[in-house]
Amino acid sequence: MGARELQVEELAGSLRTRLIERRRSEAAAGRSPVVELSDEVHDLVAEEAALLGSEDRAALETRIVRDTVGLGPLEDLLADPLVEEVMVNGPESVYVERGGQIEATGVRFAGEEELRNAIERILAPLGRRIDELSPMVDARLPDGSRVNVVIPPLAIDGPALSIRRFGAERPGPGRLVELGTLSSAQCELLEAAVADRSSVLISGGTGSGKTTLLNALSSFIAAEERVVTIEDAAELRLQQPHVVRLESRPASVEGRGEVTVRDLLRNALRMRPDRIVIGEVRGAEALDLLTALNTGHDGALSTVHANSPVDALGRLETLALMAGVGLPHEAIAEQVQRGIDLVVHLERDREGARRVVEIAAVVRAAGTTAARALDCAVER
Repeated sequence: MGARELQVEELAGSLRTRLIERRRSEAAAGRSPVVELSDEVHDLVAEEAALLGSEDRAALETRIVRDTVGLGPLEDLLADPLVEEVMVNGPESVYVERGGQIEATGVRFAGEEELRNAIERILAPLGRRIDELSPMVDARLPDGSRVNVVIPPLAIDGPALSIRRFGAERPGPGRLVELGTLSSAQCELLEAAVADRSSVLISGGTGSGKTTLLNALSSFIAAEERVVTIEDAAELRLQQPHVVRLESRPASVEGRGEVTVRDLLRNALRMRPDRIVIGEVRGAEALDLLTALNTGHDGALSTVHANSPVDALGRLETLALMAGVGLPHEAIAEQVQRGIDLVVHLERDREGARRVVEIAAVVRAAGTTAARALDCAVER
């Protein structure tokens, strides 16, 4: 950074500090601001930076407003439609993911306080708070993006912030075929399976495209069906007219008010659903899902983190056992075999491309675990 850029940066920080202190003084005195923030910033820059050119003053005003009420240095990154995820590992280390590839950026915060201020501006409109008593937050932004924050003392090198973006548009099955995520044969198979009310489990690692594929497969559900979606953070965008969206809720700072995915699933069974779509199975709700699938609620769609279709069924068994009701493993395995029809496995290669690499049918085979009762359903 050159001497001129450094001088402008220091000036921006100084003016921003003055602006915040002025606003705090007005709030403490019970007075409302007499002018709009943008006008106040314009007057402040004109007063303190009169020697700068008009373009530099305009850029300085934009930066001060951005750092005061926006997300600071992250604003430019989030304005880029190609950025899929923003990862902040402390004030001086910011990475982004573009096209499935993680790359470092030259973006940095002036210090930990500026980063903490940006985090507060993200969480405040969501009604969430973060402090030493509650140093981790996972929340959903209004546009559906996921935000996760961890602060010291848990985050050793300063606050860690990640924003996983989800655009308003979700690619449909046809677009996924164009992108190479699905082959035409796979798309036809999955369309027929969903229409036939087969229960489909989508597996894959983090960032492999499970939620995107789940959203695309949901388009094969008939328009006249009543669909209930259950998610930790609402990301799905179903196009059917009769959709009920449910979202879990974490406990408050006082430890009260938690509503889990399992609670929502149990309630959803009383809502006369034709289809249940669960964003991700990750806990004891797996047992309730299997119970529902084995008692007439077929045609469910969900995802699970796993390295293969075999691992996906094994993980589902393990999660069901976490419910702690004392059922033997053999009984859980039989429930999985009878409840799940297809496992669709996604992988992301080194270039960032996401592809369905296997679709496996669950075979009802007596005397074997569900994880071994698989047959390849279709080749790419």
